[in-house]
Amino acid sequence: MCGFAGIVDFKKILTNEQVHLESMTDTLKMRGPDQHGYKSYPHVLFGHRRLIVVDPKGGLQPMTKEQGGFQYTLIYNGELYNTEDIRKELLNNGYQFDSYSDTEVLLTAYMCWGVNCVEKLNGIFAFAVYDEKLEQVLLVRDQLGVKPFFYSIQGTTLIFGSEIKTVLAHPAVSPTVDREGLTEIFGLGPAVRPGSAVFKEISELSPAHLAIINKKDIVIKEYWQLRATENHETLSEATEHLQHLLIDAIERQLVGDVPLCTFLSGGLDSSAISAIAARSYQKRNKVLTTYSLDYEDNDKYFKASIYQPTSDQYWALQMAEFIQSNHRTYTIKHDELAYALKSAVLARDLPGMADIDSSLFLFCKEIREDFIVALSGECADEVFGGYPWYTRPELRNLETFPWSNFVRSRKQLLSPEYASLPLEEIVQENYLDSLKLVPQLGYESLERQRTREIFYLNMKWFMVNLLNRKDRMSMANSLEVRVPFADYRLVEYAFNLPDDYLFYQGREKGLLRKALKGILPEDIIYRKKSPYPKTHNPIYTQLVSNMLSEVLQNKNAPLFTIINKEFAQKLVDTKGEAYTRPWFGQLMTGPQLIAYLVQLNIWLESYKVKLV
Repeated sequence: MCGFAGIVDFKKILTNEQVHLESMTDTLKMRGPDQHGYKSYPHVLFGHRRLIVVDPKGGLQPMTKEQGGFQYTLIYNGELYNTEDIRKELLNNGYQFDSYSDTEVLLTAYMCWGVNCVEKLNGIFAFAVYDEKLEQVLLVRDQLGVKPFFYSIQGTTLIFGSEIKTVLAHPAVSPTVDREGLTEIFGLGPAVRPGSAVFKEISELSPAHLAIINKKDIVIKEYWQLRATENHETLSEATEHLQHLLIDAIERQLVGDVPLCTFLSGGLDSSAISAIAARSYQKRNKVLTTYSLDYEDNDKYFKASIYQPTSDQYWALQMAEFIQSNHRTYTIKHDELAYALKSAVLARDLPGMADIDSSLFLFCKEIREDFIVALSGECADEVFGGYPWYTRPELRNLETFPWSNFVRSRKQLLSPEYASLPLEEIVQENYLDSLKLVPQLGYESLERQRTREIFYLNMKWFMVNLLNRKDRMSMANSLEVRVPFADYRLVEYAFNLPDDYLFYQGREKGLLRKALKGILPEDIIYRKKSPYPKTHNPIYTQLVSNMLSEVLQNKNAPLFTIINKEFAQKLVDTKGEAYTRPWFGQLMTGPQLIAYLVQLNIWLESYKVKLV
């Protein structure tokens, strides 16, 4: 995978901006450690950092091709999973290729179809194309937001890049956060409002959106949307259809010229990916390597809950034996987990999900020792109804985001200066605005309409947050992580599955379980969902408490401009028991909230955030 940076201004010559472009591109060294390059035009500057996955020589970027005497230049972060399908179509249209990279296929697709090329793409991608003939730049982000894209408009200049830090590296962009940004952090966070990047001067290109920049204007529009339709398949037809889509999505993502592995927690989703990948490998006389994550001495302290009834490690080993994978367990030490909180913030550019982030950062760092590409099971719960708020009435029928049920309790964290931030109001406003966009048929039952609402909210909010986390923690370690369940074809299909199929036999992810019969063992298929693992060891609680105590002793700590110092002290004194409500969904209570406050202070200091 890769990273890019760009500066566009059709009203002035950008010669003096080259040094800024290089500074911006340098922020992406971990996203692209293998190669870098630049391309300059009077009004357009492109920079790129490359992580080589396919075609080392033929995929150099920025990539430029000529047609009719005009140049077309592409910078691209991602992977196309239908590369060969598009290449075949382009060959039939008379185009020729100098490489086998998906980069050249993408650029050629633009040269053939223009902006409409986005309708052909199946993959994870963010890219920019300069069209010399039309004198315009096209910016595009994939349908579900797997790959990031940020930008800032400073006068007539558009500054953009793969990460927030990339845009902030331009001297014209200030790290300013106003009260609206803070309201977003404490009301909606760690999720972000579509199009927002929290910083006042930076925006995010939303998933499934493109932007066209020319001499006259900047036009942003949505190019892909869910559509509500009726599914007339029988149960057996739907099962077969889903199985075909899933196998195809996974097998398409096994391509590459570099070592590939899978994440394997022993849950339904990662097990499905690993089993299908292992079967594909076996056909080629290869053995798949799988990885699971555990914490030091976690077996001694694990406590079952409604969200996590069993620990993962036993099931991961059972599954690895079943598929005959080369399985490796990475056991995280608690001091490493605590100290990686800073690395996670610097990777994400925002306060995130505490040790949920730092553990994934360390996991990806370990995997990168031997692999460059991994497949992971994110998005299955959002797409196939795996979360409790799909099936538990008291969560399903909340008149707010089901993962933001306790926003009111967040207010006790705020300092007197910020206690009036309208946290509940911003959550409710965004919730109601999102509901207006949910595709509906208009004649379905209220229960069915609510399922569509929950699906849409998950896709646009909860899922994008988890994808942001996955991208930043992995790419900060130069590891490309692919997410087969985020194939837009699976998403479109699942959105229109009847409830009695989606929750077949009264189970979350019911049809998905049925589609995996014959692929997975029965006990894995019917195992109750378990969330991303966390540590239960009191050693970690003590470590993060000590870290927050150090912050408390620093009278100049920026944290206490925002946070109530007395409440922070109470959190430390009670080892997190002063806050028992989940901060986000089923996550971030007690010790994790302490870690979150540590992250918040790191963010304010490291980014020299200006509060206005």
